[in-house]
Amino acid sequence: MTASIGKDAHRRLRTAVLISGRGSNMEALLAAAAPGDYPAEIVLVAANRPDAAGLATAQAAGIATDFVDHKPFGRDREAFERALDERLTTHDIELVCLAGFMRILTPWFVKRWLGRLINIHPSLLPLFPGTHTHERALAAGVRLHGCTSHFVEPEVDAGPIIAQAAVPVLPGDTPDVLAARVLVQEHLIYPRALALVASGAVRWREGGAVFAPGADTTPPDTAITVPA
Repeated sequence: MTASIGKDAHRRLRTAVLISGRGSNMEALLAAAAPGDYPAEIVLVAANRPDAAGLATAQAAGIATDFVDHKPFGRDREAFERALDERLTTHDIELVCLAGFMRILTPWFVKRWLGRLINIHPSLLPLFPGTHTHERALAAGVRLHGCTSHFVEPEVDAGPIIAQAAVPVLPGDTPDVLAARVLVQEHLIYPRALALVASGAVRWREGGAVFAPGADTTPPDTAITVPA
């Protein structure tokens, strides 16, 4: 099975960004999408917390904002997601980006948006899925670490890869220092991944991703130098 967004070459896809906090990756997406020739138009930033700092950032940029507080739903994650899905539908959203959205999504929501839901993860998947990726990378003694943008599937951090960028792990790195180095690359590859999906250059397919001929997944400024 292959998911196609059905992109019209003359129309930008209506895109929502979901956040839980300050949303630095959201800011990178907003900056990339500001020019009119970018294939995605970010029309909504939504959060699961009413105090998410990124909502004010989006408002200052002239982007519509919304939130669905997950707390009143307790452990009923699907009920929360159905409420969130209603908001996305109200805004005629076609594509969703997770940018520090700290909720594990249920299969119902993922299948509802399958092929139209992408994420940025702070490791070179399939290495280090889940949380505490930088601590785990340092503990494992890897020489390269990085980030991955991928389609979201029901299994956490296991969807088809759209783009990746690597950084060296340097002597004396701490989790915070390594995280900051990776975050620079997240801000580069996530806008590239969104553009690829919104333009139709890459689409989700069961078991992988389909790339159009000539699709460029390499963002600028990602040269890797590993110390001897």
